[in-house]
Amino acid sequence: MATLEPTGKLDILSPADPITEYAVDALQRAILLIDVLRQRGNNFFEQNTRDAPHVLSFEAELLIDGRTLEQPVNYGLAKIVPPADMPIDASKRPFIVFDPRAGQVPGIGGMKHDSEIGEALSAGHPCYYVGFLPDPVPGQTIEDVCRAEAHFIETVVARHEKSAGKPALIGNCQAGWQVMMACAIRPDLPGPILLAGSPLSYWAGVHGKAPMRYLGGLLGGTWLAALAGDLGDGKFDGASLVANFESMHPDNTFWKKNYHLYSNVDTEPQRFLEFEKWWGSPVLMNADEMQYIVDNLFVGNKLSTGQLRTSDGVRIDLRDITSPIIVFCSWGDDITPPPQALDWILDLYEQDDDIVSNGQTIVYTLHQSIGHLGIFVSGQVATKEDAELVQCMDLIDLLPPGLYEAVITDADPGAGDANLVKGRYRFALENRTLADIRALGANDAEDDRRFATVARLSEVNESLYQAFASLAVRAATTPAVADAIRQMHPNRFGFGFFSDRNPIVAALAPIAEAVRRSRRPAAPDNPMFAIENMVSDWIESNLKLWGQTRDAAVEQFFLALYGSPLLQALVGLNGKHADLHRNIERDVTREAAANRLRAELESALEHGGVIEAFVRAQTYILEPIKAVDDRGFAALREVGQTWPPQYRVDFANFRDIVRRQFLIMHLDEERALEALPKLVPAAEDRSLILDSLHRVQGLGQPELTDEQRRRFVRVKQLLASPAARTDRRERVEAMK
Repeated sequence: MATLEPTGKLDILSPADPITEYAVDALQRAILLIDVLRQRGNNFFEQNTRDAPHVLSFEAELLIDGRTLEQPVNYGLAKIVPPADMPIDASKRPFIVFDPRAGQVPGIGGMKHDSEIGEALSAGHPCYYVGFLPDPVPGQTIEDVCRAEAHFIETVVARHEKSAGKPALIGNCQAGWQVMMACAIRPDLPGPILLAGSPLSYWAGVHGKAPMRYLGGLLGGTWLAALAGDLGDGKFDGASLVANFESMHPDNTFWKKNYHLYSNVDTEPQRFLEFEKWWGSPVLMNADEMQYIVDNLFVGNKLSTGQLRTSDGVRIDLRDITSPIIVFCSWGDDITPPPQALDWILDLYEQDDDIVSNGQTIVYTLHQSIGHLGIFVSGQVATKEDAELVQCMDLIDLLPPGLYEAVITDADPGAGDANLVKGRYRFALENRTLADIRALGANDAEDDRRFATVARLSEVNESLYQAFASLAVRAATTPAVADAIRQMHPNRFGFGFFSDRNPIVAALAPIAEAVRRSRRPAAPDNPMFAIENMVSDWIESNLKLWGQTRDAAVEQFFLALYGSPLLQALVGLNGKHADLHRNIERDVTREAAANRLRAELESALEHGGVIEAFVRAQTYILEPIKAVDDRGFAALREVGQTWPPQYRVDFANFRDIVRRQFLIMHLDEERALEALPKLVPAAEDRSLILDSLHRVQGLGQPELTDEQRRRFVRVKQLLASPAARTDRRERVEAMK
């Protein structure tokens, strides 16, 4: 029996038997669960009343309101105001975090202290943030947003002209491909670009995993996006995107998430409410923006294959990006699995040497288990992968062109390199090839034909919808009707139902408060918990089985339908197109630029100075090595600080020298090496270089291999003083 005392405490008479004890506990947890959902609903309405809702936990100062630009957009650039305990070093490169406009409000990149923004601030970097408003500017396009983001980057560059490097960009999920488009249009602006869970190759994947890529084919193409835009009176509801994500895991959506809250209702509410404040605040997009995305990216796959052009006819070519590109993806992410995050590399390049010849540096790192959202919100990811990538951004910026995998391991305290490795982890970059990317999962020719069939059928279905149905739907949809449809969306209605706007739910608030004061949890060893967990596991496993069965059926339907020779022929994929080629086409302008660069490198082969000679020698010695790590970079920086002032250069110039000398060595290694004495004719300069090479190797570096020792000996012979070289040549002649 339960009574509400005048003190506000709920007195529950609970006998000692475990069944009654459990029943009281279960009832209290149910009341508290509903109250947490009530708080979530109240947060939902509070967020919707704000002009600029977000979930940032850091103070931000708005610098540019995108609505004031020549082509107005609902994006803005803000400067993160660092907390008092996070001093900023103005000489360090700034970071700009771009949050995804994929259904929810912005702020996920800085929702808590252990986050991308938090780690950048902790490392002493100035930090900026690009967010957006819940309502788009009428008429804005994806291209307008990309150009606005390029303007934001340009603004940050101007504010940090004396920093050690250009701004490092972090693009989360949808923001990643948008940032890549902006940087392909303006490749002169950014420093390293980190893509976190960002899809760039939308057809890619392996059978039996990541079924979301089949969604376009299951729905007959993108005509449903056009219908949704018409029903929204020209607006697309981000709640539909959230619903798509939730449909992938019915076990979590319909049971696991809420049961986890119920079973841990004494400790879980704060974390739950923080996450749901972001997850449950859908934003809007212009219908034309969403149509562009689904037509050209999700179904058309036109970004990585170079088929997109700006309004003034310029092709958006990802090969134009000269900054290092870092891809962070996970095997546990079934929204952006590793093939979708990485196979754009295979679309752009057919041979390993093509990456080097193009001067592009690509780094990827693979997490084994974290899910899509964990890439952005997990504290463990923030304090390991994010922190290491932030700390080693300068190292990545110095990397020669090529393909690398970042491998993060625990630092060995006994390795003798504590002065070079800062923190708990060692960051290594290992050479990889296109074969390594293919091994992660890549489409065969038959799968590419299937997705190409979807793309063509989508164009047909959308044309039919626009010709015969669109006008009628738009005529019947008033702004009031569109708003009513949005409010009745399950992902909005569910939040509103459990809120103070529902008098029944609101009436439970004082009861829940009384339960908290008189909370009597059952003993952890209560046998009824075993039954509860068993029932929960049964429900969860059955929902998971249903989802897996559904996904398998969808995949088989997709493969059978779009693999049909008849359907492929009907959409124009006949025998003449049997060899469907997905790779980016040739570009005469790019080839001419490459020829000019080759000529410039040829002319610079015998020209340079001390720094160029040191970098060229170091490149030659270490060329056989298949990995570099943060110890080597720390040693290089430490030795560089001992050089005479006249030989020191800033980071940007040193980066250009490193890349240029690597390309010269790649062009003609033997001639470049033999030219070393011409770069440094003075004996004291040669001594400085040789001494520096020895010191870099001596600062806790791994032992040289036999091949590297041979190369070191040759460098020393080439840089020996002229007198010594003459004496050595005479001794050799005398021995003949």
